[in-house]
Amino acid sequence: MSANTPAVPATQPAVQLVGPDELTLNTAKPTYEVGPTQILAKVEAVGLCFSDLKLLKQFDKHSRKGPVVSGVPRDVLDALPSYVPGEKPTVPGHEACVRVVAVGPEVKEHKVGERYLVQADWRQAICGVTNGAFGYCFEGALQQYVLMDERIVIDAANGAHYLVGVQEQRAAAAVALVEPWACVECSYATAERRTVKAGGRLLMVCAAPSCIEGLAESFSPDGPPAHITAVVDDAQKRRLTDLGLKFTAHECLCEIGRDEQFDDVIYFGHSAASIEAAAAFLGKGGVMNIVLGGETIGEPVSVDVGAVHYGGTRWIGAAGGSAAEAYEHIPKDGEIRPGDRVLVVGAGGPMGQMHVIRAVSMAAEGVSVVGTDFDAPRLEALHAKAAPVAERNGVPLSLVNPKETPVEGAFGYIAIMVPVAPLVARAVRDAEPGGLVNIFAGIPAGTKQELDLDAYIERKLFMFGTSGSRIEDMLAVRDKMQADQLDTNLSVDAVCGMAGAIDGIRAVEDRSIAGKIICYPQLLELPLTPLTELGESLPSVAEKLDNGAWTAAAEEELLRTAK
Repeated sequence: MSANTPAVPATQPAVQLVGPDELTLNTAKPTYEVGPTQILAKVEAVGLCFSDLKLLKQFDKHSRKGPVVSGVPRDVLDALPSYVPGEKPTVPGHEACVRVVAVGPEVKEHKVGERYLVQADWRQAICGVTNGAFGYCFEGALQQYVLMDERIVIDAANGAHYLVGVQEQRAAAAVALVEPWACVECSYATAERRTVKAGGRLLMVCAAPSCIEGLAESFSPDGPPAHITAVVDDAQKRRLTDLGLKFTAHECLCEIGRDEQFDDVIYFGHSAASIEAAAAFLGKGGVMNIVLGGETIGEPVSVDVGAVHYGGTRWIGAAGGSAAEAYEHIPKDGEIRPGDRVLVVGAGGPMGQMHVIRAVSMAAEGVSVVGTDFDAPRLEALHAKAAPVAERNGVPLSLVNPKETPVEGAFGYIAIMVPVAPLVARAVRDAEPGGLVNIFAGIPAGTKQELDLDAYIERKLFMFGTSGSRIEDMLAVRDKMQADQLDTNLSVDAVCGMAGAIDGIRAVEDRSIAGKIICYPQLLELPLTPLTELGESLPSVAEKLDNGAWTAAAEEELLRTAK
């Protein structure tokens, strides 16, 4: 089936990134025809995301802009003109609602007319250390029509569908915003590993006179680690042998190859320098367990807090002598618990707003929420969105500028939206016993911050982070949105058409608009327009807002009246 039917133009406007920080509006980009296994979809709406800025600055150096090296056959990639790795111009935009307008004759599971939201992480398309993604090495949604291949958007390994079906009656903006909301959901819903990884790699360091305790009790019911590397003295070697464990022994960490990575690192001792040296071997998703044995470290420890977010590393500890004690303190997930006093740092930004709205929407018993930001207009905008939800659910909400009103007291849950490493150290200081620290902000991996691990361990704190989202997170948010349990439209602060898309990206960059910006690619001339200014240029659209919030009715009127 040809894509170039009367309903689909031969060319289209598209925002293209052609080099580092080089955005252009191409008014005549080709609209591709579908190949045998390909899908052409019309873009109904696309959200502009802070993550787009990382691609904007790094371009071909971004890990997800690299070539796909495995997971997708070469002939599939070669036949897909929207596959644009390396220095090829790409179309950004990964928060999208799309509708299928043409399919190739061999497409089996997608039909013309079906409506989808896009899960941007195409995990089977491996680009070196990460996966390829929609809006990166595959063209994204800041264009009117986008071409995809069914063999990529359905994961051959597990059958996962990266195009997720949605209801007709939902606003396109609400659908598109499921993607960023899914990233928020992921940070709460991801299950945490609470034992030594079964079948994994364990590095154990025991500094005399410490003794190995609670090791076998730390193992998973699914089995022990497959390989144990031990830096121990002769007495502890005998202890491991008595436990019936096979291990490779070393005299010091310097005997272990620099590139070796472990799923668990258990350190018995209290030397800051030794903790830092052992932590250098912590692999992606690894757990660093510090067993103090009744001692204290006595000085701050330099911790890679960026790897907590991007690498999924976790830090735990035991004030006593048993390694198992520390694993017992790991929560099952990152969810807010009944009775938590929640602090959202950087609450006024787009993602901070989502965390606040989610927290007050939960109505968990005894939960209260404090959001901080230095920008007064952002706090005002957030208050207009979140306060009615909080009041309806009986959740105390306080939004403050800490420069004007100091935030006092301890918190059971701290979510960090600002990628500033010292805020993690402050969170450790301000968390109450058993507190959770959600490092949601993308602090670059490799960023070290000195932390008071004595306080962290004594108070049984737990810091964690996630990057991106999974299909199950997207489905969870979609279902909440479709059941009216969560209004994703509350995130919208501005709208635009193709004429305002680049200005929208720059507004994300300079943080001049607090919430999300939604681009409607089918509108050509609409400039970037904050919702607060709709009354001046599009009064009939403004009349459809709900106390200033974006609605399906406002979207319908916008598409009817704007150009």
